[in-house]
Amino acid sequence: MSILELIEAGAQQLSDAGVVFGHGTTNAFDEAAWLVLWQLGLPLDSALDGAQDDPESVANRAVTPEQQAQVAALLTTRITSRKPAAYLTHEAWLQGVAFYVDERAIVPRSLIAELLVAGGIDYWLTESTRRVLDLCTGNASLAVLAAMTYPELSVDATDISPDALAVARINVHKHGLQERIRLLHSDALAGVHGRYDLILCNPPYVNAQSMAELPPEYRAEPALALDGNAHGGSDGMDFIRRLLQEAPAHMSEHAVLVLEVGNERAHFEAAFPELEAVWLDTSAGEDQVLLATREALLQNSN
Repeated sequence: MSILELIEAGAQQLSDAGVVFGHGTTNAFDEAAWLVLWQLGLPLDSALDGAQDDPESVANRAVTPEQQAQVAALLTTRITSRKPAAYLTHEAWLQGVAFYVDERAIVPRSLIAELLVAGGIDYWLTESTRRVLDLCTGNASLAVLAAMTYPELSVDATDISPDALAVARINVHKHGLQERIRLLHSDALAGVHGRYDLILCNPPYVNAQSMAELPPEYRAEPALALDGNAHGGSDGMDFIRRLLQEAPAHMSEHAVLVLEVGNERAHFEAAFPELEAVWLDTSAGEDQVLLATREALLQNSN
């Protein structure tokens, strides 16, 4: 059996089992390729295309019975546990950068990452931009990408979860950024000091009905990182209400807040109908991530 045949068989197995994707892949073939290549110790960008034209390609390599058994065991674990593949491999990729992850932190997939790397928020930054805050940092993927993208800036990364911060610390050291990124334990903005020129936040924002309907793969993640109804609400905006109220006091004069709300734009706009927000274009559309200036936040709070 070749690697490609093993991937195709695995994809069929995942599809038949009805597993849910969305933690780095969006379909059964890509998920199977990830698991097979990882188990075989091959780069995840190994060329699988053009197998028919290239007998020497990775896709056409033979897989030993022992390797097949190892892959089968990993696929079985993925199906029976319903854990995201990233928790099984302890690795997740965001914008081509590898991050460590385990069940202590949400699997990184923020659309803010692509905005950072593609320069999608550069227009809103100025020569005086010096301090960045990554609020609800999780495994620190956005903090790391921000530090890589803007090498002249200092980055604070905060989370309410000590477990998540432990994972974040692994990634900060993994990428050699411990001199540039400071990790802080903080409940929202309570544990930060001074003012920031750029605040990035991918907060808990899932509404109550969606939380109740989450598939097992998403329930495997810390609910604290998903559930936006911690203070008794149902629209997923509990954390965001507090954030928008408190953020201006921690922003410099020309600072901006970049906030991800996923599929909750309708709930966001219902909760903050007067807020002048700029919706940013991402690969998932223009209704997932917004930008708000300090001035707009102040006007909204009046």
